[in-house]
Amino acid sequence: MTLLLLIAAGFAAGWVDAVVGGGGLLQLPAMLMIPGITPVQALATNKLGSIFGTTTSAITYARRVKPAMGTALPMAVAALLSSYGGAVVAASLPERIILPLILLALIGVGVFTAVKPHVGQLEKLRHVGMGHLARAVTIGMIVGFYDGVLGPGTGTFLVIALVTVLGYNFLNSSAQAKVVNVATNLGALLYFAPAGHVFLGLGLVLGAANMAGGYLGARMAIAKGSKFIRVVFLVVVFVLVLKLGYDVAVDLFF
Repeated sequence: MTLLLLIAAGFAAGWVDAVVGGGGLLQLPAMLMIPGITPVQALATNKLGSIFGTTTSAITYARRVKPAMGTALPMAVAALLSSYGGAVVAASLPERIILPLILLALIGVGVFTAVKPHVGQLEKLRHVGMGHLARAVTIGMIVGFYDGVLGPGTGTFLVIALVTVLGYNFLNSSAQAKVVNVATNLGALLYFAPAGHVFLGLGLVLGAANMAGGYLGARMAIAKGSKFIRVVFLVVVFVLVLKLGYDVAVDLFF
């Protein structure tokens, strides 16, 4: 039953990740139900499963949407390096300080997106040249580091940044986010795998489920466009706020 639950969670996580990111919110809690697994082992194995799904959805998007690779690739390189660094310090970073900040940021962007219905519907780039590239690389470094340390919501944060900071629409932002997310998963795995934290068999099973969910999610997002992605985005942000709010409350009061 636990394995079936993990496969279902992996499929759902792949679908959510492909549309707007945040699939780790489903997959990580399911993995922590495995008797005896440690948080770092769950995080590391989650990266292995997720990289199959993000790669599948990235290829699907690249073939059909033609994302701005001139932005996505520099972001991906920066994200890979910073994700490795985040994985190195994952065991020692004070999570109780970071989670409240993430919660506040999510509430802010969720409210902003809800009250600005046209944000992300049309593509209107806000920066050009080196200014655009510098902001893209900075986004990759910050979100990549977060993915190495914690993980859930990485794709969501990438979409947020690409829409609000750089001015891409939701569809192009989701396509670029998948490319960067492959790099963040790979960067963390470059540390976690040699350190022996990855459960290979479980990671491959999750990977197969993620691939199926990622393919279907990407096809659906491409077919339905930015309005559909915006709705899913708001739902995922709402669930992330509830989950992180609960974690912060437990940490502060219990």
